[in-house]
Amino acid sequence: MKQIQLFIQRGCPHCALALRLQEELLEEHPQWRDIPLELVDEQAQAAYADTFDYWYVPCYFVDGQKLHEGHAEREDVEKVFRAAAGETVQA
Repeated sequence: MKQIQLFIQRGCPHCALALRLQEELLEEHPQWRDIPLELVDEQAQAAYADTFDYWYVPCYFVDGQKLHEGHAEREDVEKVFRAAAGETVQA
C-alpha cells in the first residue's frame, strides 16, 4: 500500500470539496481507510510544501508522484485512492 499526500489550503473551496469527496469515498470503500494519508496545510507547513512541485491546491501525490492538481471531481479523488491501494487505474 502506498502513501497519499494531500496539499490543501485553509479556506479554499476546492480543497473543502476534495475533502468531502474523500470522506464519501472512504465511507463507500472502507478498505481504503488503512491507506496512509498525510494532510499538509501548505500555509502552515510552507517550507515542506515548497519541496514538492505543484502550483494549485488541492494537490494529491501518491508515493511522491503527483496524480492530481487543482479542482478535483469525484473521479479524480477516486483515481488517487485506487492508485494508492494498488488497484488498476484507467487514464
